[in-house]
Amino acid sequence: MTIQTVGIIGAGTMGNGIAQACAVSGINVVMVDISDAAVQKGLATVAGSLDRLIKKEKITEADKAAALGRIKTSTSYDDLKAAQLVIEAATENYELKLKILKQVDALVGPEVLIASNTSSISITKLAAATSRADKFIGMHFFNPVPMMALVEIIRGLQTSDATHDAVKALAEALGKSPITVKNAPGFVVNRILVPMINEAFFVLAEGLATPEDIDAGMKLG
Repeated sequence: MTIQTVGIIGAGTMGNGIAQACAVSGINVVMVDISDAAVQKGLATVAGSLDRLIKKEKITEADKAAALGRIKTSTSYDDLKAAQLVIEAATENYELKLKILKQVDALVGPEVLIASNTSSISITKLAAATSRADKFIGMHFFNPVPMMALVEIIRGLQTSDATHDAVKALAEALGKSPITVKNAPGFVVNRILVPMINEAFFVLAEGLATPEDIDAGMKLG
């Protein structure tokens, strides 16, 4: 499957970042949120981010216009029907994600892939709320999305190879470096990161260094 249009639910920090990454890479976007004010704010954030890239001479005014032209904003889930992949990028709240995913699953065609941009919630558990566990996957983008190369692609218990391959190909088309992860608490990055952060607090508690020196040591070393 070639993904030409991506539906994104949520126009906040992660949603508009994913929208920008798609649009500058030639992928059409339908960005949906609960109000027109929310989607317009998301679109304005994308425009501002593109302006900064123009100042750095990374893109041209024409590139910006073309990218913004690929982003359609909406407050209706009905507009997601045009997408081959829908990415849920709502707040990291299990009940909210569940509610959204059930609505999307009932609305879009059976061939449409659904992904959740979650950093911690079980993909297998989220997939079970839909009728297409084989077409459900996790896509954990990192903030700020336009700048961060990594995307964790998380396979649920029933995620098919075809779904994985299509989503991985999309991530690569966005210029990202995807890694494939099995479903487990914290996936890979957060599982490694959290114990490291905890260890920094233990170092501080033992009086080995000041907070500033611990930070400097980790940033510079």
